[in-house]
Amino acid sequence: MFDDIAEKAGRALYLAAGISIEGNREMMIDNCRRIEECSEVFMSFVSGRLRIQVWGTGLRAYDYRTRGLVVRGRISRIDLIEKGGGES
Repeated sequence: MFDDIAEKAGRALYLAAGISIEGNREMMIDNCRRIEECSEVFMSFVSGRLRIQVWGTGLRAYDYRTRGLVVRGRISRIDLIEKGGGES
């Protein structure tokens, strides 16, 4: 029940992850809360209840201060991992 209420509240407050991808060169993530790892070949960050992992070449992160994130470079793989209730 609590998970259901939290999910509805998150959607109402726009706390869920929003992801837009343009080809394999640009990815925009809304509500990025934390960048966990950032290099030219691998990035990992948290948005909403998702851990998003991006692999590629020449990756760069832009516009983090806007509570969103833009990743540019040659993106070859994206993994979306749903975070459990006890994980932060």
